[in-house]
Amino acid sequence: MNADAIVLVALVVAVLSATGATGAALTARRRSRHAESEAALAREELERREASTREDRAVQDLILRSMQEGVLLFDSRHDTAFANAALERHLGAKPDSVDLLYPVDLREAVRRVAASAEAVIVEVERTAPDRWLRVTATPAGEGAVLLVVTDVTDARRTEAVRRDFVANASHELKTPAASIQAVAETLRSVVDADPAAVHRFAAQLEREAFRLSRIVADLLDLSRLETGSELGERVRLDALVREEVERYDDQARESGVRLSVDAPQAATVTGSARDLSLLVRNLIDNAIRYTRPGGSVEIGVAEAQAGEISLVVRDTGVGIPRRDLTRIFERFYRVDRARSRETGGTGLGLSIVRHVAENHGGSVAVTSELGAGTTFTVHLLGPS
Repeated sequence: MNADAIVLVALVVAVLSATGATGAALTARRRSRHAESEAALAREELERREASTREDRAVQDLILRSMQEGVLLFDSRHDTAFANAALERHLGAKPDSVDLLYPVDLREAVRRVAASAEAVIVEVERTAPDRWLRVTATPAGEGAVLLVVTDVTDARRTEAVRRDFVANASHELKTPAASIQAVAETLRSVVDADPAAVHRFAAQLEREAFRLSRIVADLLDLSRLETGSELGERVRLDALVREEVERYDDQARESGVRLSVDAPQAATVTGSARDLSLLVRNLIDNAIRYTRPGGSVEIGVAEAQAGEISLVVRDTGVGIPRRDLTRIFERFYRVDRARSRETGGTGLGLSIVRHVAENHGGSVAVTSELGAGTTFTVHLLGPS
């Protein structure tokens, strides 16, 4: 091989060596960049997962904080692992452990669940203020126990009201029904032996039947009103009051009571003419029944303030004791049961008044003085 060939071969080898080295360097750099890219992607994925976890945790915390139910988690050592804000409202404080959990019935429930791994439901009463709590204790794995505390005070009160209502309604219906039966049996026995007594017993039978009919009608009205009123009409309250006063003119005259109306201007409200008539009727009827002969009942309708109409029924009757003022709107509540039955009252009229007023977005208030009379004031919203 001549010298030129040798030089050429050397040059080729040098070029190839340089090219190989350069390629190796490029490959190394490419591998380094790929590793960095993978590491960056891994970091981004980790950050994304951590952000997602934080978001999930924030959502869970928000849900738990906004719950009306109290949530309390005890770990396997019976120490408190978590408690939301509602739990402190229901129990008064957040216990650090089961040993500090009150009422004691809840402590026993937690231990029973931890031992048996079976859910337990208990109801406990707290005082100051009086509240009833329903607590569900469930196993949460490895000796942990989860408590969910629900305030059932309103449900208990509703159930008590329902029981009282059924008992009172049964009693009120039974009384005239028994009287009707007794009078009917007596009437049958005296129709031949004492014809002169027939008229007296027939009149008594009619009175008891009318009273029974009124109780049933008031119960039906009250049941309907508890589901709300249809409020689509524009009602002239002043005209409605005059119609109802005219309806009671004869009853007032027979009772020796002066009935008057003061409604100098048109007063319009949005609501149900049927239900507002029921409200006015019950207030007038109640006032006449409890006003002595020679007394008076005044009904006034006026604009109390911008957008509000007031209806005032004022009598000079027997009045209501102060201790009874907060209860007279309860169903079947009577201040004087003997007088109420004597006058034919059902004990439902003022409850109907309250329901009608509230259904119309209004309110009813009462002031009274024994022996001097009573004033009922109903505030209703005018047309929007």
